[in-house]
Amino acid sequence: MRFRQVHLDFHTSEAIPGIGKNFSKEQFQSMLRKGHVDSITVFSKCHHGWAYHPSEANEIHPGLDFDLLGAMIDAAHEIDVKTPVYLSAGLDEKLSRRRPEWLIRNPDESTRWVKDFMTPGYHLFCMNTPYLDILVAQIEEVVQRYDADGIFLDIVGVHKCYCQSCVASVRAEGGDPRDEEAMRKLWERTYARYAEATNAAVHKHKPGLPVFHNGGHITRGRRDLAFFNTHLELESLPTGGWGYDHFPLSARYAQTLGIAYLGMTGKFHTSWGEFGGYKHPNALRYETALSLANGARISIGDQLHPEGRMDEATYALIGAAYEEVEAKEPWVTDVENVADIALLSLEAHRTYASGGTGTRDLSAIADAGAVRMLLEGKLLFDVVDHEADFAKYKVVILPDDVSVDDALLQRLEGFLSAGGKVLATGASGLTPAGDAFALKLGATYLEPNPYTPSYFRPGFEVAGLPSASYVMYAQGQRVSLAEGGAELGSRENPYFNRDVFAFCSHQHTPSTLTSDGPGMTEGEHGIYLAWNVFEDYAQKGSLVLRESVLYALNRLLPNKTLRTSLPAQGVVTVQRQPKENRWVNHLLYAAPVRRGNGVEVIEDLVPLRNVAVELAVPAPAQDVYLAPSGEKLAFAQEGDVVRTTVPEFASHAMVVVQF
Repeated sequence: MRFRQVHLDFHTSEAIPGIGKNFSKEQFQSMLRKGHVDSITVFSKCHHGWAYHPSEANEIHPGLDFDLLGAMIDAAHEIDVKTPVYLSAGLDEKLSRRRPEWLIRNPDESTRWVKDFMTPGYHLFCMNTPYLDILVAQIEEVVQRYDADGIFLDIVGVHKCYCQSCVASVRAEGGDPRDEEAMRKLWERTYARYAEATNAAVHKHKPGLPVFHNGGHITRGRRDLAFFNTHLELESLPTGGWGYDHFPLSARYAQTLGIAYLGMTGKFHTSWGEFGGYKHPNALRYETALSLANGARISIGDQLHPEGRMDEATYALIGAAYEEVEAKEPWVTDVENVADIALLSLEAHRTYASGGTGTRDLSAIADAGAVRMLLEGKLLFDVVDHEADFAKYKVVILPDDVSVDDALLQRLEGFLSAGGKVLATGASGLTPAGDAFALKLGATYLEPNPYTPSYFRPGFEVAGLPSASYVMYAQGQRVSLAEGGAELGSRENPYFNRDVFAFCSHQHTPSTLTSDGPGMTEGEHGIYLAWNVFEDYAQKGSLVLRESVLYALNRLLPNKTLRTSLPAQGVVTVQRQPKENRWVNHLLYAAPVRRGNGVEVIEDLVPLRNVAVELAVPAPAQDVYLAPSGEKLAFAQEGDVVRTTVPEFASHAMVVVQF
């Protein structure tokens, strides 16, 4: 899989004439060279439903009079650029108006993505209808007729649907469509049948051809869904609603799966479908570096003008980033992440608890809060599910609501007996019954705290402030100190919860300043913090939340792999290259700012100077240098610790430790 890809959207209305009339092989190739592009995803079929080539399985766009897809593939291959081919799988607006009975329906018969046919927009198809046969024929036609380097199928997933085909299917099986569990089993089977049929449509003609089914999110804990793909493409446009925290969370899970993957961002100021929108070149430089630092290849989204001419400003923008990526590729190929900590994803845990049938869980924001803390704390981590090998890590984090059943307890016991530690927060660490701790964390469980918010008085210094009672907005738990446990901070309650007949001040009632028991404890197996601190951090970002978690993790990790003076906004990873016998420490720094209605923008890349790095390494270091420049760095090694300083960098530095 190539490193420098472009995803060339081409969703083009039938109301526009002259499709592709200004396409030029020479101009197309010139822009690919200008952009340092080595793979470009081109269109067979768009969301509007039209084909961009002669077709028996579909209909060519009425404004197109030549084989645009074939021309693009030939032009790209002539200069050694690969061409995966895109088909819109879930959307086909042309067909939706002809066969509306095949569309996904809500219980009230409204449609998705738009609710009716008087609102501009697309409508989502149900794969439990004859539509799947039409889609399979379209895929087979492309694979047989064109030298595609892969197939990209868009807008798919396990979807809720109450169309008459789904209702009839469940009733034929003796089920009740009013029973969501019966319907959910059908929806799971529908997606599996879709994935198997479309994969077969590709591989029976070209075995092993890459196939990706895009649903906009890789659900943590759904390895069965992930492995319907030959590789993963992590759609994560920071300015398009995903934000800059989304990709590190997705990537730190994806890399644990052992499947090739790429990070997908966009050249747009906002998101897909934006003509004339451009982000600052420095934003793409940072975003592409962030992908490399997380072991990913890269895809940048663009959209072709209906007339078929590639946009020169776009490829100048992409080229500024991809020229740097091209130079860095030798140090980011065939890498493995180095991690001290495993964050057991709350989304993955809820999938596990549901019997493995969960889909995207937007309420599992504890994952995002935890990743933000770990990034700011400069800790090396993976995001894992229940199938991960805990033995690879020194600490496992159970965020906010991870109950411990017998199976998880058995796996944790092996990890703990080998010296591993656990950090649990909120209701995590409790048995599934929710009435006792399954682990020895220094606490005895009492009940959910009836007061919200409540207060935490740490028994340690928080960011240089004197002792104080800190408000904790999220749900807390009441615990007492267990035998052998140590209290690391106390919990305080307000005088009363805010109520119509008893409230104080503008927001919430102050603390009574009297301890109601421990708020943070330590025991044989690790540390417990009695609030949903990761959810709270995702929503509020309070300093005490992060500092309390980092204090706990630093206690549990006396021998961290990495220490650095990089500021809080920076990102660090360490990737090992076994074939090259070296480690590569990535240091990134940029400061997104908010523009407009919540759009995160990167413009200025402020140089950092004299950034200290300490790495606990597995062998004597032979050399330490910056890649790709080769600039030597002075270093000292004492035991297993290598110390060096990066004199200056902007955006991205790669510190290479050669063994």
